[in-house]
Amino acid sequence: MTIEPDFQPAALKPSPLKTLVVEDDPVMRMGLVDFFESHPSIQVIGQATNGYAACDRALQLRPDLVIMDIGLPELDGIAATKEIKSKLPEVRVMMLTSHTAEHEMVAALSSGADAYCVKGTSLERLMLAIQCVQEGAIYLDPRIGRQILKSLNPRLPSEPIAPLSQRELEVLKLLVEGKSNPEIAAALYLSVGTVKTHIRSIMNKLAVDDRVQAAVVALRSGLV
Repeated sequence: MTIEPDFQPAALKPSPLKTLVVEDDPVMRMGLVDFFESHPSIQVIGQATNGYAACDRALQLRPDLVIMDIGLPELDGIAATKEIKSKLPEVRVMMLTSHTAEHEMVAALSSGADAYCVKGTSLERLMLAIQCVQEGAIYLDPRIGRQILKSLNPRLPSEPIAPLSQRELEVLKLLVEGKSNPEIAAALYLSVGTVKTHIRSIMNKLAVDDRVQAAVVALRSGLV
């Protein structure tokens, strides 16, 4: 994992990276396309403005790299990333978003994203992130790296994990995907209060203090 603000990127691969830009804000999208098209190591081969279009374009164009916003209409960037990675696991996906909530960062990384960058980052740092993911590393924006690493570093319980019920596993799976309590309730036809009760039970069984740590322990232990 690379979070080194003073690291200087080396030259990217000689062959241009075929890149798909997914962004619903027209000004932001135009700025990204203009920047990438001016860089000899990157070739923008397509654009998309929502998650469904991103999936379709990725399957059609087979890019090397997808620049993905989270807050997309119709299908969000996390769900789109999961879909793209399930069908094209070799494609690198870099989240470029204004979202900095912990549950969204964990959901993005668990969906298969290779990098998480916050909008407003320098163009030089974007190039560093791209280099890192092309080399197989995970890149986290230094502005949120410390925050997410703190949550991503809980120890697994020293004692065996108490068995979770089938319903608790269903709740946990949606929690790992970054769903809110109302979204989990709607998906499982439960009340929000019942969802909260299940989450408290899950956290007790996993010996964690919050839902982000619950998601990380679930991923590390293979529960979901």
